[in-house]
Amino acid sequence: MERFNNKKILLSFLITIPFLFGGFIPNETMMPAFRMKKIVLDAGHGGSDPGNIGSKAREKDINLAVTLLVGKYINENMPDVEVIYTRKDDSFPTLKKRPEIANTNKADLFVSIHSNSAPNRSAFGTETFVMGTKHFEANFDIVKRENSVILLEENYKEEYEGFDPTSPESYMLFNLTQKGFIGNSLSLAEQVETQFRDRVGRKSRGVKQGPFYVLWTPSMPSVLIELGFLSNSSEEQFLMSKQGQEYMASAIFRAIRDYKNSIEVN
Repeated sequence: MERFNNKKILLSFLITIPFLFGGFIPNETMMPAFRMKKIVLDAGHGGSDPGNIGSKAREKDINLAVTLLVGKYINENMPDVEVIYTRKDDSFPTLKKRPEIANTNKADLFVSIHSNSAPNRSAFGTETFVMGTKHFEANFDIVKRENSVILLEENYKEEYEGFDPTSPESYMLFNLTQKGFIGNSLSLAEQVETQFRDRVGRKSRGVKQGPFYVLWTPSMPSVLIELGFLSNSSEEQFLMSKQGQEYMASAIFRAIRDYKNSIEVN
């Protein structure tokens, strides 16, 4: 009988423990929900750096027009998100400064917007890059072209610690600090390309990897978007048009919106 009473006491104690110490046991419902609050939008090139040049268009102008529209759509439809621009005019933030703006503001996302070019004028379509070295040789021309902006800056050898954007060997110095964000970066990149393909009807060349300097140092998920080829007369005309810019900007906005919804903890 005494043993039975002891068992009852022990059982009662075990049942009581969760109520006594429940406040000290970590619980997912007690964790603060993640909310994407800040996005940095980076219009590639600018100022003394025109970027790629088509028969009429300059890349820096296309990039800025689309970037400002993306920011406008976010402000109108996602009031809980703060939009920060690396440039809002025809200025030239250095390649190093752009991700620094994102890091300083503790942004949750970094999106760099560009326009492509190729010697083969029949090349066309969109591409979205994340940081990485997969298929590096195949993508080296575009990586070199985008990173060569460094050469326009004063004291670039000292500022970038000897990094030579034209030398494949220099890319061995890249620490893949984006490794921890690769999953989310890929998720956004895939949604961008899906929007371009399915909603705007553009040819998608897919999601790719490349060691772009602006994707190297951001401490957050980051992508670099190529809107199309200014070397292709048809795409150049589309990207120069108001309708084309609105279509591409709205596609990027929808991808960011869907990405935000997918990663936020409700």
